[in-house]
Amino acid sequence: MKPIWWPGEQHELFTEWAVTQGIIINGVSPAKFAGRGLGMIATRKIEKDTILISVPHNAMLTPSKIPPSFTTLFPTDTPTHALYAAYLTHTPTPHEAPWRNTWPTITDFATSMPLLWPSSFLSLLPPSISGQWSTISTLPTPANGTTQHHDPTRHHHLLSQQEGRLRRDWDIVERVFPAMDWEKFKYHWIIVNTRSFFYLLPGRDMPEDRYDAMALVPVADYFNHSDEACNVKFDGERYVFRAAKDYDEGEEIYMSYGPHPNDFLFTEYGFYLEENVSETLCLDDIIFRDLTPSMREDLEFHKYDGNYQLTAEGVCYRTEIAAGLTYMRPREWQDYVLGYSTHGVDKKKSEAVIKRWIGVYLKEADTTIDHLETLHPDKPEHQGMVRMLLKRWWQIRTLCDTAMEAVSC
Repeated sequence: MKPIWWPGEQHELFTEWAVTQGIIINGVSPAKFAGRGLGMIATRKIEKDTILISVPHNAMLTPSKIPPSFTTLFPTDTPTHALYAAYLTHTPTPHEAPWRNTWPTITDFATSMPLLWPSSFLSLLPPSISGQWSTISTLPTPANGTTQHHDPTRHHHLLSQQEGRLRRDWDIVERVFPAMDWEKFKYHWIIVNTRSFFYLLPGRDMPEDRYDAMALVPVADYFNHSDEACNVKFDGERYVFRAAKDYDEGEEIYMSYGPHPNDFLFTEYGFYLEENVSETLCLDDIIFRDLTPSMREDLEFHKYDGNYQLTAEGVCYRTEIAAGLTYMRPREWQDYVLGYSTHGVDKKKSEAVIKRWIGVYLKEADTTIDHLETLHPDKPEHQGMVRMLLKRWWQIRTLCDTAMEAVSC
């Protein structure tokens, strides 16, 4: 009798294939979790530091595995992501078929990944993802008319940046393969985006674009994300996953995808966590509306222009600096920023400004929740989107309430 978590025959065949590739699988197995899809489960009691999975370099999909006859068709600066997606689309490899047969389908992705959602749902996404607000107007660029100076890639306007990477990669690939199927390319681009691991050979310099340091790692791509994760190490020869604690039989085992807030996980992977120690919201759009061009110039000069974060503990120091600028005399604020004096800082005034900013996010959450609760779409996949959005917006509302209380302490 198959165990209740048995994932299906194609996953069993893949596991057998993986062993023939030199992959060590020790006390773990792909598993099906009700309502959550696939993951990795302990098939017996496992002690801390036990090697769970060991994947040799030659079993991974790395840039060196793509034939030069293929890569030389592209410009030398072609992103690794684009090469992988083009290679997987253009070269169906029978040797890798057992692995590919375990990958999610485009239908699996459609309900959870905003990149594939209909345009009518995009305005209902959190602003950190969509860049859109229903209750305020925003400044598309800083007051001086230039592009944003802070790095927005981690927390801000995430979907448009993801779409930009996809469109950039497709433009490169289409010039080489004009007849390539866009939908198949997009599917493989998402596969690479959601299943790749950090990959950098020892002694190599970190590429300018972090997305160029990636590889696909068979078996390990079953791990779901959690802050309580197994230990992972790549030494140039093998990717090794060790138990970070003792596991009981039947317990799910996780790895960490990195310290990412929920909106990033939502955009990049199509899920978010119930509890996330890295949870944060970006307040840039709200704060920029309150600042004059000269204030923006002062913040830029002191390298405090943007990347304002809200967490369950309140707001970041950058946000406190911006709040002080709204009421302090210029000389007092300069002394405060430079660390010379806090003479001009008024805790109650700063608290009032910050609470007003958090209140804007609360109003956005309430407005969006009210709208979502009136939606009753007929299509099951759209119903799933509404449920996912409602749950996320309630998380956001709770986070804002908690931050509001923390600011008052």
